Amino acid sequence: MIAAAVFHPGAGQGGALAWLMGMDAPLDAADRGRTERLHAMDPEAILAIQAMERYCAGEVAAFHRLYTMLAPRILAYLRGLIGDRAAAEDLLQHTFLKVHEARAVYVRGANPIPWIYTIAHRTCLDEMRKRRRSRVRLTTDGTLAAPPRADITGTAEEAQAPAESPRAAAAMAALQHLPENQRQALILTKVQGRSHAEAAQIVGSTPGAIKLRAHRAYVTLRQILGTKSDEDVEIDLA
Repeated sequence: MIAAAVFHPGAGQGGALAWLMGMDAPLDAADRGRTERLHAMDPEAILAIQAMERYCAGEVAAFHRLYTMLAPRILAYLRGLIGDRAAAEDLLQHTFLKVHEARAVYVRGANPIPWIYTIAHRTCLDEMRKRRRSRVRLTTDGTLAAPPRADITGTAEEAQAPAESPRAAAAMAALQHLPENQRQALILTKVQGRSHAEAAQIVGSTPGAIKLRAHRAYVTLRQILGTKSDEDVEIDLA
């Protein structure tokens, strides 16, 4: 049962739950189960559910709220994977276009954030496969053109400001030496803050595998950087 109560963003988790469930309506077994699931979620997930459900119901403004909430982090994730700012921005638009096209299959009440990350992840992988199949471009002397150097956000070095700390810059460079699946796991969990379960859902793996890959990636970064066991590896997308 979806209540028609007005939700005020400043009301926090309680306000979101009131909007989703209705405070005065009697709850049947299904509603009680849904209430328990919602209480177990973080406020951001509840707000995302609210926006997605309103969007599916035809409220265009809800899509803009969802986009504003998630686009910056998904863009950063895509930049980290593909290393090209312009391509990442293009992929972000394709991602939300696919969200729009797939909105009819969205499961009401489910947290849409991992689902949208999954769409972004697969869209990026498709683009990376296309790039591998495409012809390489040679310079005038017949050598391969070197790709522009960029940090994990995909921003070209000459466009970066302010400058990164030496430790952060070294960590960014070291990331490129990781296997792709370890880099994905590390970015999702350590940088993007996704849980192991969410990251597993996004990349099509298991929480145990994600945990192992992220741990191996972190250990490898420490070895490359010569970091002591009690020191954190500085990886910052800001």
